[in-house]
Amino acid sequence: MLSNRIRNSKLLNKVCTAKEAAMLIKDGMNVATSGFTPSGYPKAVPLALAKLAKETKNKIKINLYTGASVGDELDGALARADIIEKRLPYQTNKSLREITNRGKCEFLDMHLSHVPHYTKLGFLGKIDIAIIEAVAITKEGHIIPSTSIGASPTYVKMADKVIIEINTSQPPQLEGMADIYIPKNPPYTRPIPIVMPNDRIGTEYIPCGIDKIAAIVITDIKDNVRPLAPVDETSQKISEHLINFLKREVEEGRLTNELLPIQSGVGSVANAVLAGLGKSDFENLVCYTEVIQDSMLELIDTSKVLFASGTSITPSIEGLEKFKENIKFYRDKIILRPQEISNHPEVIRRLGVIAINTAVEVDIYGNVNSTNIMGSGMMNGIGGSGDFTRNAYISIFTTPSTAKNGEISSIVPMVSHHDHTEHDVMVVITEQGVADLRGLSPKERAESIIKNCAHPDFRPMLIDYFNRAKEGRDKHIPHILEEALSWHARFMKKGTMRVK
Repeated sequence: MLSNRIRNSKLLNKVCTAKEAAMLIKDGMNVATSGFTPSGYPKAVPLALAKLAKETKNKIKINLYTGASVGDELDGALARADIIEKRLPYQTNKSLREITNRGKCEFLDMHLSHVPHYTKLGFLGKIDIAIIEAVAITKEGHIIPSTSIGASPTYVKMADKVIIEINTSQPPQLEGMADIYIPKNPPYTRPIPIVMPNDRIGTEYIPCGIDKIAAIVITDIKDNVRPLAPVDETSQKISEHLINFLKREVEEGRLTNELLPIQSGVGSVANAVLAGLGKSDFENLVCYTEVIQDSMLELIDTSKVLFASGTSITPSIEGLEKFKENIKFYRDKIILRPQEISNHPEVIRRLGVIAINTAVEVDIYGNVNSTNIMGSGMMNGIGGSGDFTRNAYISIFTTPSTAKNGEISSIVPMVSHHDHTEHDVMVVITEQGVADLRGLSPKERAESIIKNCAHPDFRPMLIDYFNRAKEGRDKHIPHILEEALSWHARFMKKGTMRVK
């Protein structure tokens, strides 16, 4: 039934093998792909390219641009084949992380809303080839995307050539879920006409055109989605603290029982935090976010959430199957937008989004590190957390108070890498409690974070540091520079931040 997937008969002449399509990619090219989390990314062509490089011992190197993280068939396969020279803007792959931290791949960590914008302005160089996963191609040669949008519309617009992977494992009923809108460049930029999360402002397809399509590959490789960890005691407590904080906001008249549009980061802790909303008294919720995970689908199932706008659908393995089985139910309750729109500061500020993201560590003054372990080891990247944090109605960061079986404190005197400054972080939540930083001076923030968020095993050490720091000459943001990063140095040397 290829005619249902490729609706212009002339394009059938461009159907080829993944290997033939991969041969279009040459050394030194900038290659941009679809994909935002392990969702809607090309699989067959990257696998073929990795295999081709190994078979021919061809030392091809490319710069790889995506929407965010992608699956192992793309990041992992190309990393292990030593093909990636430079990578942007976000990743979660073990093989890619390893070559990045060993200096074998240059990684550019970017705010996700900036990626399409920088691409259109030419800041990242020209796009030689875009590889896009699709459900179908229209008669006009336009692309019906699959489970993610990401930066695909801009990559297609700016690419010299486009390779399309028609993935028959993706349900054709995804057609109609996308809302593609590409803002114009300055000085012709106009306001983005979204005033409600369910507003539709664009097309159901990615504009492309027949002439730009260089190859079409048919595949049935499924999205390599990841399992989500079960809700543990720590995540449960964080979720309870969040719900209680939101209840207090309602009591204070700063929110209604319908809250405001919710954004949540990616991963097991974020999924658990959202799941807590299902047991709460809040009703008629909406989401304006990036990634739609299991808990958000479950909230839609129970009508706790009426509508969700995002840029990708990335549930667990079980959640993905449930989504496909019930896709007709979800079709009018979910919109998938380009990341330039889902993460756009203008829209986030206008809608009054409640942003909930995950921190690696937080210092006593409210600065957040969300990317680098011990300052130098890239974990994943900043993703969209900065887009939402700086423009949210309320910006919230959650983290367990300890890591590595209690040897690391997530609350430290000074973060080893800054991603979100104290100016943007309003609320910090651990399983220990909530620090509401709004309206507090730096020293007041320190007192609140240490008292409410630090683990009891590390709290006396933090109090001692803070008290001695206040004895110094400058008392606005007191620090002891010789000790500020000593906790990290101690862990690197002894495997613990504790003083034994």
